[in-house]
Amino acid sequence: MLNTVFYTSLSHFVDVWPSVPWTVATTPPSDYGSWVLIGVLLSLVTIYLASKLGGELSKRVSLPPVLGELVGGVVVGISVLHLVMFPENTAAATDAILMRALQGLGHLDDTALMHIFQSQSEVISVLAELGVIVLLFEIGLESDLRELGKVGYQAAIVAVVGVVAPFALGTVGLVSLFHVPLIPAVFAGAALTATSIGITSKVLSDLGQLKSTEGQIIVGAAVIDDVLGIIVLAVVASLAKTGEVDLLNLIYLIVGASAFLIGSILLGKFFNHSFVTIANKLQTRGALLIPALTFALVMAFLASVIHLEAILGAFAAGLVLDETDKRKELDQQVMPVADILVPIFFVTVGAKADLSVLNPVVAENRAGLVIATFLIGVAIIGKLVTGWAVWGKPEINRLAIGVGMIPRGEVGLVFAGIGTASGVLDRPLEAAIIVMVIITTFLAPPLLQFVMRERPATEVITTSETLSTVE
Repeated sequence: MLNTVFYTSLSHFVDVWPSVPWTVATTPPSDYGSWVLIGVLLSLVTIYLASKLGGELSKRVSLPPVLGELVGGVVVGISVLHLVMFPENTAAATDAILMRALQGLGHLDDTALMHIFQSQSEVISVLAELGVIVLLFEIGLESDLRELGKVGYQAAIVAVVGVVAPFALGTVGLVSLFHVPLIPAVFAGAALTATSIGITSKVLSDLGQLKSTEGQIIVGAAVIDDVLGIIVLAVVASLAKTGEVDLLNLIYLIVGASAFLIGSILLGKFFNHSFVTIANKLQTRGALLIPALTFALVMAFLASVIHLEAILGAFAAGLVLDETDKRKELDQQVMPVADILVPIFFVTVGAKADLSVLNPVVAENRAGLVIATFLIGVAIIGKLVTGWAVWGKPEINRLAIGVGMIPRGEVGLVFAGIGTASGVLDRPLEAAIIVMVIITTFLAPPLLQFVMRERPATEVITTSETLSTVE
């Protein structure tokens, strides 16, 4: 009720804004670019306020700050206040209050407003993508390649189980219980395979558990899971378009992904010395940070070129530079950059989450909610079992590993978006996937904090730290 009153009042204020006597004159088309910048600035102010307020409130109630940032995004996004909105949510420019404020200020017609809305939304989306790239680069720097290598085979098994189990359970269940046609069921099953490495790794980092055995397995598995998810997506996208799988494209993806990850690790053995030499010779500001970020962006670019996720390239770059003598200094310099860009990503994820699909009063949502209940159960169980795929480590927190693989985040929304665009998913199934993504994204951070609470970060000592102490 309070949200409705606030939104109505704010909307009314924006509507009467053009009648204010000091409003500027009608804006010519040549000035549209300046209004795109103004729209971006207003959106960033809103995003940072939502991020900081949400994160602080979340921290004060002993929850991970990233959860507060996600909730802050929901509040300012399509679900509540309609301040930060995006065309991919099928929103019109006039649905966004910030855009209507711009329209009043600049006396913009609907065509100009739509152009500005789309342009500023693209800018915010690009900044959000840069945010998650920087986040994964930072996570790579905080990871230890030697420790990650020790759990590599276990991470691979966790990833495979985390893809196969939910995919099989979801697809078979949808076909047998809900009589969903095979191709839409396969698409929904594929959406269940996703894992948001950005959300999980941020929670682990906040908890000081990123270098724990569980943290290394989760991060390694999430990276492999992303690679497998891209391959699964390519398969189901081919099914959606032609009804058959493009075998050559599938082989290309598998070979390309394997070569990229292995090549990145091998590159580190030869690149580290050269990187430090270059950084030591530079004498201007950013002598260490700029070359490092350039390397991360180049790796992200190469990953994108071979149809992998850019974040995988950034993570690989972080792993490579983690082996240099400058790692600790670089880690400190990257933090302020991450503090600026990463909140944009998390708030944007929350802003794009349309919680209206959870409203059972709307008749067309009911069928989707029933299917969503099933998908949520499969999404949780299908990832929880991954913790029991680890063997040879009786002391390990298996539940933490399973919970760490639960959040689908933006990766799950990508699956839903492609399925909708291809016409494979009908409204109930699309709504069910979105609900599953929302619930798993918001459920995972507090659950992960709870299950890891019994193991303080001070008890987690990596092999490399032990060796350095002995020396």
